Amino acid sequence: MKLKKILSLCLAGAMVLSLAACGSKDSGSSDNASADNGAQASSDAQVFKIGSIGPTTGGAAIYGNAVKSAIEIAVDEVNAAGGINGYQVECNFQDDEHDAEKSVNAYNTLKDWGMQILVGTVTSKPCEAVVEKTSADNMFQITPSATSVNSIQHENAFRMCFSDPNQGTESANYIADNSLATKISVIYDSSDTYSSGIYTQFAATAKERGLEIVTADAFTADSNTDFSVQIQKAKDAGADLLFLPIYYSQAALILQQADKIGYDPVFFGVDGMDGILSVENFDTTLAEGLIFLTPFAATAEDDLTQNFVKAYEAKCGETPNQFAADAYDCVYVLKMAIEKAGVTPDMSVSDICEALKPVMGEISYTGLTGQDISWTAEGEPSKAPIVVKIVNGAYELQ
Repeated sequence: MKLKKILSLCLAGAMVLSLAACGSKDSGSSDNASADNGAQASSDAQVFKIGSIGPTTGGAAIYGNAVKSAIEIAVDEVNAAGGINGYQVECNFQDDEHDAEKSVNAYNTLKDWGMQILVGTVTSKPCEAVVEKTSADNMFQITPSATSVNSIQHENAFRMCFSDPNQGTESANYIADNSLATKISVIYDSSDTYSSGIYTQFAATAKERGLEIVTADAFTADSNTDFSVQIQKAKDAGADLLFLPIYYSQAALILQQADKIGYDPVFFGVDGMDGILSVENFDTTLAEGLIFLTPFAATAEDDLTQNFVKAYEAKCGETPNQFAADAYDCVYVLKMAIEKAGVTPDMSVSDICEALKPVMGEISYTGLTGQDISWTAEGEPSKAPIVVKIVNGAYELQ
């Protein structure tokens, strides 16, 4: 399932002015994006103003910071190459701490700043709240990584990543196609729309494919540290594969606790698993053999991937995850759509949205996270997932 990306992009050799960067001095807090910035919006008709929202603090910060950094890299490249339709791009990233109410507040801050397009939000629950606001304002929105169905439920909203149902279906199909297990157990977070949505579709597809789920046990945000009961049930049921449609932080605890009782099934996850090798104080040898779906593999050898990885490592001191890759692609998808639609920054928010919506059904994009990606009228991307396996402490394409 390895994708052979055909697009090659040379990274810019110089940084653009700080005005164009999401990480500029005045873009990181709600104080700077105040009435003063809002008052300037009408005079900034020569600049595209793109806002973004996600967690840069709190438990989900690894995702928001990855998205923020990748957007900065892409915007710097776009501006250094002449911008979009000859116009520079300015962006502003706001922290929502993975909280729906704070995400709405961040959206209002960005509106005051003069935002014309939203790249966000990063996580599903906040995105479900914010999409109601962008729909009411008829603002074009593309989320790099919010996976719940309702996060793009309105016609102004699109996504770059896979949806929850898509991941559930693809996971079950891959397990069946490759005969990875005879008995499957599942541990999922019933309090999280991401996890429960994937599990629901996985269970349905597993039944269609003749896969036997012997146990399926849930946890919630209030009980996400001790998984001993769920793990023991899976072991006692003879499950030779443990499906984990959860985020890497809980998965790391499950792997540690399974190891303590000598339970060593095939561990299989989805895109939230990306980041498990960077968990603090986690013995990464416990993740050997872990398989998961992702739209991106930093070990891919095509020029586009390797150039992005080098730029990201130089900026952040670490390897980019799939959240970063999806965010990077979002910027270039916007560039392609804006250029095709002939959008200019002097247009109203609503007019920009009306121009971009039909174009999204016409473009075909090849980037870090897929080849010949297209979008449905419902805002869903059509692309094939990548499957990786952790071998010798690194991701290996399957």
